[in-house]
Amino acid sequence: MALKTKEQYIESLRKLNLKVYMFGELIENPVDHPMIRPSLNSVAMTYELAKQPEHEELMTSTSNLNGEQINRFTHIHQSTDDLRKKVKMQRLMGQKTAACFQRCVGLDAANAVYSTTYEIDKAYGTNYHENFKKYWDYIQKEDLVVDGAMTDPKGDRGLSPSQQADPDLYLRVVERRPDGIVVRGAKAHQTGMVNSHEVIVMPTISMRPEDKDWAVSFAVPTDTDGIFMIYGRQSCDTRKLEEGADIDLGNKNFGGHETLVIFDDVFVPNDRIFLNGETDFAGMLVERFAGYHRQSYGGCKVGVGDVLIGAAALAADYNGAGKASHVKDKLIEMTHLNETLYCCGMACSSEGCPTASGNYQIDLLLANVCKQNVTRYPYEIARLAEDLAGGLMVTMPSEKDLKDPKIGPYIEKYLKGVDGVSTENRMRVLRLIENITLGTAAVGYRTESMHGAGSPQAQRIMISRQGNISAKKELAKEIAGIKEEQNK
Repeated sequence: MALKTKEQYIESLRKLNLKVYMFGELIENPVDHPMIRPSLNSVAMTYELAKQPEHEELMTSTSNLNGEQINRFTHIHQSTDDLRKKVKMQRLMGQKTAACFQRCVGLDAANAVYSTTYEIDKAYGTNYHENFKKYWDYIQKEDLVVDGAMTDPKGDRGLSPSQQADPDLYLRVVERRPDGIVVRGAKAHQTGMVNSHEVIVMPTISMRPEDKDWAVSFAVPTDTDGIFMIYGRQSCDTRKLEEGADIDLGNKNFGGHETLVIFDDVFVPNDRIFLNGETDFAGMLVERFAGYHRQSYGGCKVGVGDVLIGAAALAADYNGAGKASHVKDKLIEMTHLNETLYCCGMACSSEGCPTASGNYQIDLLLANVCKQNVTRYPYEIARLAEDLAGGLMVTMPSEKDLKDPKIGPYIEKYLKGVDGVSTENRMRVLRLIENITLGTAAVGYRTESMHGAGSPQAQRIMISRQGNISAKKELAKEIAGIKEEQNK
C-alpha cells in the first residue's frame, strides 16, 4: 500500500502510544484533542489531495526505490522538475489550509540524509546509505509522516556541544552497544511531531572531533520508549477549548503545532543509524537540510500569503473601501512581495543539480536568498493586511456576544459594514486575518518565517560563503581595465 487515504492516516495515529504532555497533564487521546486536531487536519489534507485526480501530478510521484506511486512528501528528488513540483505542492497546501501542514521537514531531512549517507559510506566504508534506503522504502510503502528533528536546545550558544556545562543540551550518544546506540537529549520547536509516525534526528551544527558523541543521525518511531513530547503554547490557543467555538477561531479546521521532544535514554538499533561519530560530515548534513528547507518556504509561506491577501481584499470590500486607490495599491504590493518569494523558491529549484548519490539538490545560494526574503516579506504582507482590516480586527466582541439574545442585536447593528454582507461574515474574515497574523497560525506564518530553517544570520553567513565576491571583483577589474599593481 503506497498511498493512504485521509481516514487511514487518522486511524493509523490512533494505534500509536504517544506520550504527549500539555498543561502539565498526559494527553490520553491526542487525535481528538480540540487543541491538537486542527493540526492533524492539516496533515490529513496531504493525503486527501493525493487521492484527487486533479492534484495527482503535484501530490504524487514514482519512487526511485521501489517503482511505486507514492505521496510526493516521501519522494527522493530525481530532477529539477521534482524540485519545482515540490514548491508548487507546498503552495497548494498553504492555499488549502492557511496553516503549517507539517510534512516538509521530514521530506527535506530525507533528501539531505540520502545524499550525505552516500558520501559518508564512500569515505568511511560504513553502511549508512543502505540503512537509509531500506528505511525510506518502508516509509514510502506505508505512506508515513516523518518529523525531521534538527534543533537542539543549545544551552550556551558560545560553547560547542562538548563544552556545555550540561552535555545533554545537544542530543548525544550515551552508550554504544553491539546492537545499536542509546541517545539522550531533546529537540526543540518540533513541528508536527504529535501527528507523525516516525522521526529522523539530525545534528544541528557542524561538529569538531571532540564532539563525536553529538554527531549522530537516526530514525525511530515517535512512540519509542523514552520519547515524550511537551506541547507548545500558541497565541489564542485556548479558544479551541471553548465549547462551540467557531467564528473566534478564524481558521476552525486547520492549524499547526510545535513540541519540545525529550529523548530519555532512547535505544536506536543499528539499521536505523545514519551517522554515528563521523563529525566531518555533520556540517554537510546540516547545510543540505537547511538548503532544502529554505527552498520549502518559497512554497508554503506563499500559499498562506495567497489566503491572507484574499482575506485582506475581502475585509476592504466589506468595509466599503475595496475600490479605493490606496487599497488597490496595497494589494498590489502584497502580491508583488508574495510572488517574489515564489520566484525565489522556483529559481533555486530550477538551478538544482544532482548530488553524488543521484538525488537532486537545490541551488544553495538561491535557497538562502529565498529564506532571507522570507524573514522579511511575510511581515510586510501581514502589516498591510492589518492595515486593510482596520482596528476592529483586535477589538471585536466574541462570537458568544454576537449570539447573545440581548446584546447580539446591538453588535449586528453597530458592526455592520456594507449592505449585502452580514456582520457575522465581516467578523469571520477579520478573525481569519487575526489568526494568520496574530493568532495560532502566526507561529507558522510570522515567527517561523523569521526563525524556521535557521534564523536570518544563518542565511547571511551562507550567502557570504556562496556569493563568490572575489570572482565579482575580477569581473569589475576586467570591465574597468584594471591591471594588478606590482608590489613596491
